[in-house]
Amino acid sequence: MAPRIILGLESSCDETAAALVTSDRQVLSHRLAGQEAAHAPFGGVVPEIAARAHVEALEPLIQAALADAGLRLDQVDAVAATAGPGLIGGVMVGLVTGKALAHAAGKPLIAVNHLEGHALSPRLSDPDLQFPYLLLLVSGGHCQLLLVEGVARYRRIATTIDDAAGEAFDKTAKLLGLGFPGGPNVERAAALGRAIVPLPRPLKGSAEPHFSFAGLKSAVARAVGHHAPEDIAASFQAAVVDCLIDRTQRGIAGIAASALVVAGGVAANTAVRTALQRLATDNGLRFVAPPLWLCTDNAAMIAWAGAERFAAGLTDPLDTPARARWPLDPDAQAVRGAGVKA
Repeated sequence: MAPRIILGLESSCDETAAALVTSDRQVLSHRLAGQEAAHAPFGGVVPEIAARAHVEALEPLIQAALADAGLRLDQVDAVAATAGPGLIGGVMVGLVTGKALAHAAGKPLIAVNHLEGHALSPRLSDPDLQFPYLLLLVSGGHCQLLLVEGVARYRRIATTIDDAAGEAFDKTAKLLGLGFPGGPNVERAAALGRAIVPLPRPLKGSAEPHFSFAGLKSAVARAVGHHAPEDIAASFQAAVVDCLIDRTQRGIAGIAASALVVAGGVAANTAVRTALQRLATDNGLRFVAPPLWLCTDNAAMIAWAGAERFAAGLTDPLDTPARARWPLDPDAQAVRGAGVKA
């Protein structure tokens, strides 16, 4: 059977993207438009600005992606679009566009959970990665440990009880005046500083499996003005790494997995990747991380998740709703403080 070709669309936050990916892992094209300049004056993503930017950028990106691949829409086997979770205005732009394209071309629609895009993205770059694997999903809105048992089969082991690691990076960058986007700017500042500022490691050593970063953010705010920004950045990054490693080590215990995998925007952080590589080695596990461009929001991961779901016979009706919240493991027990973010 010839490889299936999937058109993927991503618009859940502040990146607009379109990609064409095959079921045999060829990225035929990928186009992405960022919105950093539009959001930088505000120090973070403004949902209304993001949604309007998606409306303007998505159609030209789709046309460019098809042209780059030398394909017409009728040559695509299915259309995959992010249906959540994310900023609901942006999610609606991409999903409605995906529905329109699928309907016009008579192709199946695949409504992709953005988190599943991240969760399956390592399998796009590593064909040897087999289920089940332990996934640390660290992004701007989520921080979870999941056992990935298969396509559409996820067991949540731990989640954040308050803020996500990526959110903490962004707030720290804002507190330190480092600008937007926060993650890369904090990492660059940390490289110039020393980890000498006493900052807490929330829940480190706790029997509770979950993550917490709100107290760390508050400690950073109290440190501002008393220490050099570069030293605060280095100390903050070291604290995040310590928390992630401690919590992930706890999650590894008792789990049968083929590999330790990291995905999501924070997975692009070199210190995080290096520490997780060491942790995997210490526990006799393979370590798998997508290339840096696949860690941040992109349409290739959405197309690949679409390809995996399509191969499993999973397609969606055209009345599929957009969702601001959409847990990968809806049956997971609620935890204190997590609320709808669980």
